[in-house]
Amino acid sequence: MEDGVLRLFAERVKALTLAMEKMKLAEYVNLLERPWRLMYINFLAGLARGVGTAVGFTLLAALVVYILRWLVMLHLPGISGFIAEIVRMVQLRLGY
Repeated sequence: MEDGVLRLFAERVKALTLAMEKMKLAEYVNLLERPWRLMYINFLAGLARGVGTAVGFTLLAALVVYILRWLVMLHLPGISGFIAEIVRMVQLRLGY
C-alpha cells in the first residue's frame, strides 16, 4: 500500500514539475529577483506600444482624410462643402 502511495506521489510531483516548466516559472522568478531588468523590459514594451499607437493613429487619420477627399470629389450636395472645409483645415494645419 505504501509503495502505491509513493508511486502516485512521484507521478503527481513529476506532473507538477512539467506544468511549472511549461509556465516558465523559473524565468519569471528570476525576472522578479532583478527589478532593474524588469523595469527595462517594461519600459521597452511601453515604448513599443506608444510608437505602435502613434503609427496606427497616423495611418487611420490619413485614411479618413483620404476618404473625406474622395467624398468631396463626388460633389454630394450639402455634405461636399462641409467635408471640403474640414479637409482644407486639416491640410492647412499639416502644411500641405
